[in-house]
Amino acid sequence: MQVKTSREMTFVLKRSNTLSIAVPASFVSDVPHLREKTFRIGLVGRAAAIFRIDEIIVYLDQPKTDQRRDTNLIAAILSYMETPQYLRKRLFAIKPELRYAGVLPPLRTPHHPTADRIENLTVGEYREGATVARVREGTLVDIGVEQPLLIEGKKLPLNKRVTVKVARLGKKPSVALAGREEIRQYWGYKVTVVDIPFRQLTKTRHFDLIIATSRRGTLLATVTDELKRRWKTSRNTLVAFGAPTRGLYEIVAQEKLKLEDIADFVVNTIPDQGTETVRTEEALHATLTILNLLETD
Repeated sequence: MQVKTSREMTFVLKRSNTLSIAVPASFVSDVPHLREKTFRIGLVGRAAAIFRIDEIIVYLDQPKTDQRRDTNLIAAILSYMETPQYLRKRLFAIKPELRYAGVLPPLRTPHHPTADRIENLTVGEYREGATVARVREGTLVDIGVEQPLLIEGKKLPLNKRVTVKVARLGKKPSVALAGREEIRQYWGYKVTVVDIPFRQLTKTRHFDLIIATSRRGTLLATVTDELKRRWKTSRNTLVAFGAPTRGLYEIVAQEKLKLEDIADFVVNTIPDQGTETVRTEEALHATLTILNLLETD
């Protein structure tokens, strides 16, 4: 379903359910150069935005290996991507991980507006902002226009990201704090890094539908009807992916487990693949394209 803003730009509404994806920390470990790692992570962030993913979860897939460097890199780049361009310098310090951030594709989601003048704002419009100063009347927040706007009566911590709603325009424009749950449009993803293996992730979080992807899984066409029924009734869905060199079967086998005992569905979304391996970001696009049809069918 689509909604039009006051500036006649059409955006799709956010999902009625919560949709998370899980990717392994090692999915960029086979890429030697930071530039290529950055680009590959950027493809994951872009896919997440295209398919209105609510959360990207990065899990450990090599328990006996220190994967902190990979998880920190993935989280930093994905979080940087999700942050509106006008806030990045305020909220992100100069980090080696972001050296090649220039190769990242733009998200162009509703919370990444291009309008940068107060005169282009409308009352009731939502924006992401960062608190920049406390004044007698409240807190000033940068929302990407030529001057910070006032949140009246609120003394907030500085250099913190906030979601706001344009409350008043004119000579004294102001904004009010807003909750993401009240926004009808898709408003980006959050990034979660868990320092636990895949099985523990599924046990510690309440997912009422877990879909695992694997070339050894059931052909999607054979379970479409049941999957569609579960998909439409699920409130909190997880779609999990393996690494290019080691799929989910191999990842959970390290814990002496079977993937079918963890996931509700284990599906092959790329039957008769013509390559020896499918990269995680490629599997994301293929799988989420098909699953997206379940919602619209």
